Amino acid sequence: MISDYATILMYLGAAWLAGSLIGLERSFHGRPAGFRTHALVCLASALLMMVSTHQGQWFGANMPTSAVNTDPTRMAQGIMTGIGFLGAGVIFKEGLTVRGLTTAASIWVTAAVGILYGIGFLFPAVVVTIITLVTLSLFRWVEARMPMQHFADTMLAFPIDGVLTESEVRGLIKEQGFRVKSLSYRLVQRGTVYEYHMTLQTLDRRNMSLLADRLRNEQSVQEFRLSLAE
Repeated sequence: MISDYATILMYLGAAWLAGSLIGLERSFHGRPAGFRTHALVCLASALLMMVSTHQGQWFGANMPTSAVNTDPTRMAQGIMTGIGFLGAGVIFKEGLTVRGLTTAASIWVTAAVGILYGIGFLFPAVVVTIITLVTLSLFRWVEARMPMQHFADTMLAFPIDGVLTESEVRGLIKEQGFRVKSLSYRLVQRGTVYEYHMTLQTLDRRNMSLLADRLRNEQSVQEFRLSLAE
């Protein structure tokens, strides 16, 4: 019995530590679900799996072992389904920007790791914990140095008597290293202001500041908005 308790403590402690390490990385980068969330998710997953694999202990010695029918895979399925709702809570969309996807994925993998610790499958659990930490930390550095496309949600407003033509706007945008992916028009303020709404594409993130400076110094631009999708 004492050895059983020691095993349970070891599995739960390992799950708590793994979730804490993953959560520390998320907390360090200011994500909404961080240290405590990941630690609790991993610990809860391990606990529920241990409950399903130790059902014989619920009934005591008077219940024949053959009378206890367990299926831990059903518990694992329920855990991963429930974690989906928690992960959805950290994802939100603002314009072209969708935030929280990596945090949601880290919560999901933390639950999976907790399941492995709960059933005592320690080797793959430790390996996946290490891989997850490397992915969240090292891959951030790699991703920052990879060539990639950047998109920006853009609005330009002109007084109705000083509107730049579409070709002039496209030329201005192209000079700053951007490509117009989509373009729409809008007449507001009782016909006194004309707006262009665009989705822009560039291969260099630094072009955002160049375009902002160019628009700020453009006399005909009454108002503009640039929002980089990340």
